[in-house]
Amino acid sequence: MDSARREFFSRMTRREAVGLMGGAVAATAAMALLPGAAPAFGQARNLGSKIKTLMWVASVTPCDKNLKFDPGAFRDILAWFQHNGADGIVVLGTTGEFPSFSVAERKLVTETALKNKLGMNFLINPGTSNFPETLDLARHAADHGADGLLVIPPFYYKNPSVEGLTRYYSMLFDQVHIPINLYHIPRTSGVPISTELLKNLMHYPNLAGIKDSDGNMQEYQAFVTDFPELNMRTGTSGKLEYALDHGMGAILMDGNLYCREAADVFAAFHAGSDYHVPLAKMRATEALMRAGGVGSFGPLKYALSLRMGVPQTYQRPPFPDVTEAQKAAIQAGLAKIKAGVA
Repeated sequence: MDSARREFFSRMTRREAVGLMGGAVAATAAMALLPGAAPAFGQARNLGSKIKTLMWVASVTPCDKNLKFDPGAFRDILAWFQHNGADGIVVLGTTGEFPSFSVAERKLVTETALKNKLGMNFLINPGTSNFPETLDLARHAADHGADGLLVIPPFYYKNPSVEGLTRYYSMLFDQVHIPINLYHIPRTSGVPISTELLKNLMHYPNLAGIKDSDGNMQEYQAFVTDFPELNMRTGTSGKLEYALDHGMGAILMDGNLYCREAADVFAAFHAGSDYHVPLAKMRATEALMRAGGVGSFGPLKYALSLRMGVPQTYQRPPFPDVTEAQKAAIQAGLAKIKAGVA
């Protein structure tokens, strides 16, 4: 099939495609649509990047003092990530406070990011608790040049059936054709991504992988073992060794504040040297900042502004502002980092 016909068929619904293809071709296509089936013949899996072992930063979304999204500050943050070695950026993930922004605001954040890619790979989270808005945001990201999507499941109704989730994601895969990753963060979303769900979606060639932000190591090992052809990215630095040793990437909240340190880990890995040395330095640096409460978005954004040497940006409620005690601890930690204590 030539490239023009492939493009034509990729834009059709399943029913239209089967209706136009004849005989044995239709039967082959129908088999490819069965849960767990591999992509159709001639359809290579699209992971959205040339290699898996990249370091994506789960970026913050900066707001000004009035809690309005600050595009200028965001451009500066993206440039800082690029300067410090990030391979890619996840926009409007959990660290990006996506539920705290309206659909119109999320489109503005996405457009700002995708106008400032700076050679990095960008994944956008379009996920909401309803399908129409998720589809709208997914199409918007695709139309504006996203390299892929990271889609959190609908998160109001807890523990929906695998059948229901399969239908939800299938509706998205049927209408959006850039790489799609599923977001596994059950302690926050209340909706886990299961191996059964992934198997049901494997026939889509643009199923690229997941972000696993849960702390269950055995579960992550099962994801990697069962789906080696996908990019089963870790969302926590504690599973970074296992991810790299098995050819998988990472999406790290820690990349905001420790971007250079995390990038050095990946640079050592790609160079074939001992990446455990820069990883130990990264973890020592993290330990120096822990007293400042940088796991919360207010302290994180304050600390990031100090590392960048730019004005402070802010988080939206319900997350609290950085306290004076946290500011002092953050300043002390950064002074030790600058002095080379880590």
